[in-house]
Amino acid sequence: MKSNETFIILDGFMDLEKYRALYFIIMFTAYVLILCSNCTIICLIWIHKDLHEPMYFFIAALLLNSVLFTTALYPKILTDILSEKQVVSYSTCLFQWFTFYAIGGAEFWLLMMMAYDRYMAICKPLQYPTVMNKSKVNVLLAVAWIVPACQLVIGITIASQRKLCYFIFRGIICNSMIHKLHCVQSVELNIWGLYGLIIITFVPLIFNSFTYTRIFIITTKRGPKVRRKALQTCLPHIVVFFNFSWLTTFDVLLARLETELPQMVRVIMSFHLILCHPLFNPIIYGLKMKKISTHLKRLFCAGKNKMVHT
Repeated sequence: MKSNETFIILDGFMDLEKYRALYFIIMFTAYVLILCSNCTIICLIWIHKDLHEPMYFFIAALLLNSVLFTTALYPKILTDILSEKQVVSYSTCLFQWFTFYAIGGAEFWLLMMMAYDRYMAICKPLQYPTVMNKSKVNVLLAVAWIVPACQLVIGITIASQRKLCYFIFRGIICNSMIHKLHCVQSVELNIWGLYGLIIITFVPLIFNSFTYTRIFIITTKRGPKVRRKALQTCLPHIVVFFNFSWLTTFDVLLARLETELPQMVRVIMSFHLILCHPLFNPIIYGLKMKKISTHLKRLFCAGKNKMVHT
């Protein structure tokens, strides 16, 4: 049977018949909130010229990444919840795998670019306008999306050539655990996956840790006022980075642990990754970034006043 004609049963939902309505309400509500919250801030950054700075462009790209992530995954999840049978073709499964890690990897790389932007702005302010010009920002954004995608294309190509002997997948979306369904474990796929983990995850982790440590060391020498200002602009990025890092650890544990985790634990861990982080980012940046929060308050106050006059 050809791979594009092969169907896989998704066995990740717990008591779907009993909790179908609850699952759907939670996921649909989350999807709407994710789209509205992320798109609102993206539009604010696009409209207001005082937000046309590299830092806010990176924030907009990060939020756009969340929109792409949820749009690529949520419609299929919602369809599965409403369907009698939760099945997916192998080709669609591979696409989900690619989307999940390509966009997730882009998240790490975007956060790394944001760390570089903050380092140049705080530690080398005289060089910042020259170094972080519009063309440089565009290149950094392109690299952040292209590198993880290219990394995943090779892995997906290897996986697509492997024969399946098992057709029940213990999850709600396809991720790296799909290799468990192959008849023979691919050494090449495991090696490339490890290499991809290093490039996509560990490189940004090391770079961010080094960069923010360097920033705080330098600002400490410049006095409390500079240190406080640096903390105000860097803290949201650091919080978002570590939040995404430990959520990603869930996926790594799910893929690598051979022990039989209770299904409830698997469901909670899976939902936590696809629900919490896309909602977490706009909340952090909307509340903690002063210029963005100011524009949000004006937007909501204008909407409230319009409703009152109506």
